[in-house]
Amino acid sequence: MNPVIQRIPRRQALYAPTAMVATSQPLAAAAGLEVLRDGGNAVDAAITMAATLTVVEPTGCGLGSDLMAIIAGPAGIEGYIGSGRTPAGFNPGAFTARQSPRGWHGVTVPAAPRAWADLATRYGRLPLERLLAPAIHYAQEGFPLSPLIAAGWARAVEEMRPATRPEFAGFIPTFAPTGFVAAPGARFTNPDLAATLRSIAASRAEDFYTGALAERITRFSRDTGGWLRAQDLATHAGEWIQPQAVSFRGYRVFELPPPTQGGVALMALGLLQALGPTQDVVEAAHWSIEAIKRAFTAALEVIADGEEARAWLGATLTPGMLGGAAKGIATAAAPGPESTRLEGGTVYLAAADGDGLLVSMIQSNFMGFGSHVVVPGTGISLANRALCFAPAHGHPNAPHPARRPYNTIIPGLLADAEGCPLGPFGVMGGYMQPQGHVQVLRRLIDAGLDPQAALQAPRWRFLGGHKVLAEPGFDTALAVALARRGHDMEYAASTAGFGCGQIILRHANGYVAGSDGRADGAALGY
Repeated sequence: MNPVIQRIPRRQALYAPTAMVATSQPLAAAAGLEVLRDGGNAVDAAITMAATLTVVEPTGCGLGSDLMAIIAGPAGIEGYIGSGRTPAGFNPGAFTARQSPRGWHGVTVPAAPRAWADLATRYGRLPLERLLAPAIHYAQEGFPLSPLIAAGWARAVEEMRPATRPEFAGFIPTFAPTGFVAAPGARFTNPDLAATLRSIAASRAEDFYTGALAERITRFSRDTGGWLRAQDLATHAGEWIQPQAVSFRGYRVFELPPPTQGGVALMALGLLQALGPTQDVVEAAHWSIEAIKRAFTAALEVIADGEEARAWLGATLTPGMLGGAAKGIATAAAPGPESTRLEGGTVYLAAADGDGLLVSMIQSNFMGFGSHVVVPGTGISLANRALCFAPAHGHPNAPHPARRPYNTIIPGLLADAEGCPLGPFGVMGGYMQPQGHVQVLRRLIDAGLDPQAALQAPRWRFLGGHKVLAEPGFDTALAVALARRGHDMEYAASTAGFGCGQIILRHANGYVAGSDGRADGAALGY
């Protein structure tokens, strides 16, 4: 039976003097900590956790994932956008006419293996073979499933058992082999994925993009009706970029620019900054919801691949523009975009080391197992990020060949007023992500909570129009007061859909961290 989580398990914040890791699966967190103890830095630990998560949490990521990161160190703050484009042969008409969110039509070029190699080359201390060793071990020797991941795994298997299209031929043999039933504690092995990870480590990902693995991916795509080809893989590259930032309550908040939705979080925080602080709990929640609505209304019309969207965001985040927009936030609720129900399927991880290097990283196949297309004999599960294209013809984010779709995954970084980095944070979950960023930061900064308490606090989720969903445990009196202001409040039966996150912050005596109880994960340090 799949567990329904009605309440968020209570945890305490973790304090450690030297280094810290946090992510959504404990085995991955432990692997990252081990790398730190072995002389690796925070980037090494982050790569190790990201690779291990493709094995132990395939419900959120795989080798077909996108990967975004913000790294802060002595040389400054730098961003990395590992976002796959649609294949050159992508057919917008066929994509629009799709009957299902699963299949080749949603597949974008895998980005995670290239991202691991890029990050290791620029920042890492240890060889990629060492960093991927825990992932290879768990894939080859097996591991017991953790509870929430097991529940999502079982749902995906149930969905895919009836699937007969040829591109789905690899899913059940890979993720539900004979004798395996996804349940908490069930042992799972993926020797095909272990072999693929060995090849990625030995070749620094070149085999995946130009070698034998690329040939296998291309052949399976061609044979089963996909658009992905060798040239799409060979030409993929990540992008190093300067993150965008806004001031908020005496701090600086950094997010990645388009095609990510980091601008939604930044615009909402900028509007709240323009409105100023308030001691009224109802007003604070109302302003936050209205700021998110306005940010989504603007961003969903503009954010796409290309410099136009980045120029728009830069202009939008000026104090004058934010101040003018904030004046339009009234006492009563205004309608927002028709729908912000896009679901997630993502892992977030954070790392900090003894030299002060900080990493905020997020990796995603999207919508759980993504496209549910698994290349037989490789363990490679592919993303379906093309589902983030806007349906309207002529929209900046309309479906198009060789283009990066709007991307929901956003790592965050908090800094002091002068821009000195304080720590990484993130909340997973589709369109919930910027909403989670705003709520977590308000609790850290406005309420003065520690990272664990900020993550544990019940959340709201704007769904579209006037609809706002309240998580179990959300203050009933506050929900009633928000309804009086015109918010159409609904009450959720479980914590599903409210995102889950991780936070690590500098502390006077080291670091303090939190790991969201909505996931199976852990924060670990020494």
